[in-house]
Order: sequence, then structure tokens, then C-alpha cells
Amino acid sequence: MFDMGFTEMMLIGIVALIVIGPERLPGVARTAGKYFGRLKRFMTSVRADVEQELRADELRQILADQQRELNTLKDSISEAGSKIEKEASAVAEAGASLVDSPDELPPHDPLPDPEEEEEAAAAAEEPAKPTTGEAASDVKS
Repeated sequence: MFDMGFTEMMLIGIVALIVIGPERLPGVARTAGKYFGRLKRFMTSVRADVEQELRADELRQILADQQRELNTLKDSISEAGSKIEKEASAVAEAGASLVDSPDELPPHDPLPDPEEEEEAAAAAEEPAKPTTGEAASDVKS
């Protein structure tokens, strides 16, 4: 707390011994120690109170920052939701107009039959068998 070295403490002790006297010095030292202890406890409690208030202010600041971020996030979510609603209503209107006029629908290919696909795949895997005319020409050459 105070910047006092051993020599300063020794000088104060010698002056106190000369001024107060050897009989009353122990009682005065006890009383001074008691008051010094009270002062130290008071300073410690004041420091703790100040630090607690600083932490509380810091926490309030953090809470306010988090609240601002939350409000920003809410705004962006509501904007995105409104955009989605607009797009969904536009798609619904477009779908309703297509249902109202089926003549304007674009042509589409029907889905292939799975059995026909299997037959085509099996035919592609089989080796081609030569016909009788082809076999005779192969033999001649």
C-alpha cells in the first residue's frame, strides 16, 4: 500500500520509542495495528464494491450488445420471411393461372415403362447373332 522500506520502518520505530516511551509503546502499537487493520478491511471492501459495480456495468453493456444483435437478427429473419411469402404467393398465382388454362401447358414426355427399360437393357447386352446370309459371306472371305 505505502512504499516503505525497512530503513523507514526502523526510523519510525526509533522515533516512536523516544517520543512515547518504552512503557506505553506496546499499547500504542496494538491500537495502531487495530486501526490499520480496520482501514485495510475498509479499503478492501470499497475496492470489491467498485469492482462489482464495474463488472455489473460490463455485463449490462454486453447484454445491451446482445439485445441489439438479436433485434438485427429478428429484422433480417422477418425480411427473409416476407420475401419468401411474396415468392410463394407469386408461385401460387402462376400455378393457379396454369391450372385455369390447361391448353397452355408445355408438352411433356410420359414416364418410361420400367419393363420396357429392362427389355432394352437386356437386348443391348446380348451379342448380335449373324444371319444366314452374313455367315455365308464371312466364310467366303
